[in-house]
Amino acid sequence: MINKFMQSSSFKRILIFVFIALIIYAMKSMINLILLTFIFTFLMDRLVQFIEGKIPLNRKLLVIISYSSIVGLLSYGLVMYLPMIAGEISTLIKQLTAFYTAKHDNVILNYIVERIEKINVSSYLEQGVTYLLKSFSDISKVGIQILMALLLSLFFLLEKPRLIEFTKKFKTSKVSSIYAEIEFFANKFVRTFGKVIEAQLIIAVVNCILTTISLWLLDFPQLGGLSIMVFVLGLIPVAGVIISLIPLVIIAYSIGGIMKVLYVGIAIAVIHAVEAYILNPNLMSSKTNLPVFYTFIVLIFSEHFFGIWGLIVGIPVFVFLLDILEVTDNEKV
Repeated sequence: MINKFMQSSSFKRILIFVFIALIIYAMKSMINLILLTFIFTFLMDRLVQFIEGKIPLNRKLLVIISYSSIVGLLSYGLVMYLPMIAGEISTLIKQLTAFYTAKHDNVILNYIVERIEKINVSSYLEQGVTYLLKSFSDISKVGIQILMALLLSLFFLLEKPRLIEFTKKFKTSKVSSIYAEIEFFANKFVRTFGKVIEAQLIIAVVNCILTTISLWLLDFPQLGGLSIMVFVLGLIPVAGVIISLIPLVIIAYSIGGIMKVLYVGIAIAVIHAVEAYILNPNLMSSKTNLPVFYTFIVLIFSEHFFGIWGLIVGIPVFVFLLDILEVTDNEKV
């Protein structure tokens, strides 16, 4: 029985999967470059395919125009708005710190602040600020990784047909059986991980735009810093909305009291309803419709093992594993 299992294709697939996982773990120091390259390649390929369907131009020309446009816009935005946004984020941090350290007339607020102090949230905030400072100090390293990822994704898309043709040669080589399994995992990975990342990005952008418009109507200060915060946290499924709500509520109370908090709560609830009932069903597959408990458990463990990246890629990786295990939702809604 054991010998039969060890000779089966399922056992071979498991072995190859474990081998791939060990290789990725051994390359964990390069995980930023690997993930950024995959994400840039997948998203830019989707963009080029979309434009190609609308405008009949040479594929290589479309790739070059797309990359040039995006890099140009990002460079212009960084040069023109980075100092302003950095100032707004600095002011935002000072405002939140001032609120946290000040004494309030409201008994409920004082009780909440005391509870926060008892669970030692300040130490977590300190760790978060330390991490951000370290990230800014390593900005040159991050910039080089982003540049390398962009270049690798550009070369991949420029030579995509040739790369596919060359890779297919392994199908008839001496490692054809291993190639077949790697191809199986690669197709699953692109179909699940890639599409979930794409959906998360679209949801984060829409969520950021709607939230920024709402905050502008409510006369919030530091809109640039707040919009970046909302966008980044919007990449975290479910938990991102809750995390972003905390500073928004604090600022709302500081500038307008309880009524402003109520308005913010209503605005975020409406935006979350749009995300939950319109965007998620249209962008996410049924497999990503995870129970909230599962979502938080995956986020907690993925953050522990992969750090900040874990919060963003934890759910897509989990969905990929569900697809490998063929865990499907057969319930008829």
